[in-house]
Amino acid sequence: MIQGLVPRYATRISVALQYSVIPPELEALEQESAMPEAPEMEVVKDFLAQNLMGQEVTEARVLKPSVLRSLQGDVRTDIVGRAFIESTRRGKFLILSLSGDRAIVINPKLTGGLQFCPSKQRILKRTCILLALSGGFHLRYTDDRQMGVFYYVSHDQLGDVPGLDEQGPDVLDNIDLEEFQSRLKGFHGEIKGILTRGKVLSGIGNAYADEILFDAKVYPFKRRKQLSSDELRRIHHSARRIIVDATSVVRERMNGQLDHKLRDFLAVHNKGGPDCPDCGNKISQITANRRITSYCRRCQPGMLIKN
Repeated sequence: MIQGLVPRYATRISVALQYSVIPPELEALEQESAMPEAPEMEVVKDFLAQNLMGQEVTEARVLKPSVLRSLQGDVRTDIVGRAFIESTRRGKFLILSLSGDRAIVINPKLTGGLQFCPSKQRILKRTCILLALSGGFHLRYTDDRQMGVFYYVSHDQLGDVPGLDEQGPDVLDNIDLEEFQSRLKGFHGEIKGILTRGKVLSGIGNAYADEILFDAKVYPFKRRKQLSSDELRRIHHSARRIIVDATSVVRERMNGQLDHKLRDFLAVHNKGGPDCPDCGNKISQITANRRITSYCRRCQPGMLIKN
């Protein structure tokens, strides 16, 4: 067994191979960018809670204004002198509270990330916002495609951050099966799309929806009303377990590099072509709505029906 990895993933470290039908431009985007999901965001949150709290902002630079949404005036002047006091997470949103009733909310989306680094470290071209800290470090928001958003608000304005209040219970909250089934009742679409919306369970994106459904042996395009009670039970069980296991791997391997999105250990996501780790059949990979879906047709049988 590879040292430092939980048993489920210890035998699944491999070079990600691409299925030949994936368009090159989408394949490149999937390789270069991966939306941070609960495992990455949980580790980032905890790292900042240990290393950022108590540090004051001594300078703020906005290098790419397109990612900034400030509801509290000019962040370059308003944030100076404020200290970080709490690091929390709501789904795929990171919330950094500061003294004097201020908060930074980061929705990194597909290409955003953070760096916590010495002030002398070279500033990357993809750096959008830079906060110099009293301890001699920088907190930098990076986003090469400027898809994510960096909000600067007061605490009573958190509800004005789009999507933040719509997040359901976190996938790590360990909600019971009855609540999970109850929250699903308002949805009628394909189960993968429901999981990634964040309203039933928050923190799950494209990659880990594939992993959860593969572990549960459920066809990703099956509609919610078609799911059996046993399939619902398996999805509920797999959701938290997969995220807990993945968080352990990410925590072990991230090593303070907050903008690294580690996915090479996943079982099926973005690995179309190689053998399924459970049955040996080839992993299938298709694109729908510009998203890659990877699954095993033998382990997760089903029929794709166009509306």
